Amino acid sequence: MKYAVIGAGAMGYRYGVLLQENAGVDVDFVDTWEPNLAKVAEQGGVYVSRDHEGRHLVPINLYSPEDYKGNPDVWIIFVKQMQLEGVLERCAHLFNDKQVVFSAMNGYGHFEKIQKYFSDDRIYGGTAMIATVLNGPGDVDFIGKSGAGEMHMCAYTEKVTDIEKKIAEDFKAANLNPIITENFMGTCMAKVIFNSVVNTLCTMYEITMGQFIEFDGAMAMAKQLIDEAYDVCDRAGIRLIESRQDELKSIDYVSRVGNPLHYPSMYQDMSKGRPTEVDYINGYIAKLGRENDYPARTHGFLTRGVHLAELAWHIHKEEAEKAEAEQAA
Repeated sequence: MKYAVIGAGAMGYRYGVLLQENAGVDVDFVDTWEPNLAKVAEQGGVYVSRDHEGRHLVPINLYSPEDYKGNPDVWIIFVKQMQLEGVLERCAHLFNDKQVVFSAMNGYGHFEKIQKYFSDDRIYGGTAMIATVLNGPGDVDFIGKSGAGEMHMCAYTEKVTDIEKKIAEDFKAANLNPIITENFMGTCMAKVIFNSVVNTLCTMYEITMGQFIEFDGAMAMAKQLIDEAYDVCDRAGIRLIESRQDELKSIDYVSRVGNPLHYPSMYQDMSKGRPTEVDYINGYIAKLGRENDYPARTHGFLTRGVHLAELAWHIHKEEAEKAEAEQAA
């Protein structure tokens, strides 16, 4: 099958490059970030490293939505939640009813936007426990050894199809370690809950996952957030694919062993002055709680806490720039 990745960022590059290089399938990339488009055109591809080493150029086909003429069988979408609606509008002329779409974006809120362009039986969602860093335009770093991490995928209708099996086969060949489930919301919410702990706390305190897990109170904080999120899901009738204990163990393992040196994507956004996706992670859990008469107060508090951290980052940046200008004068 032919694939096209919408969103040539950290995860979009990782999925697309691994499918192209390991699975040997035909992959195109579609992006709207002009510096990225220009840099890849200038370089003739994207520079790829693994754990900060072995940086090399991988030739890729990258287009803007307006310039792309391809007709892929499968769209893979990795776009920031806040940007997705606008990107889909720019790509709308490329979609047809013979295509399917897969997305494993962080947070929750993207599928109702995707449903405007794809029928439910052509939508596949998932999660990716795979760490990747975008160093800049046309420059990506895969974190972890080859084959590190795993992902889950599920049809929106929760019915396993032949095309889902074929996508999973290609993902397996790409070393993405796919696991097919038949529980859509339970699959997606497992990653939302994971991110609501590690992404959020590491971002607020500007630390790596390994530094977080070494804190004596880390597991107690994680348990409080997990229990509140699971209580919300119980009230909403969502059955998670992992138990509370398994979710807690996953946070410990990934933080301590899998990616201890990794700054989560939410921190990467904040540290570059970009808005974070906290409203679609902790904010979504709090919203789901309100809708089901269960106030998720801790998640609501942390949502506001991250927004305060964003404001503080800009304040400190402005103060540093002012001090530097005064010193230069």
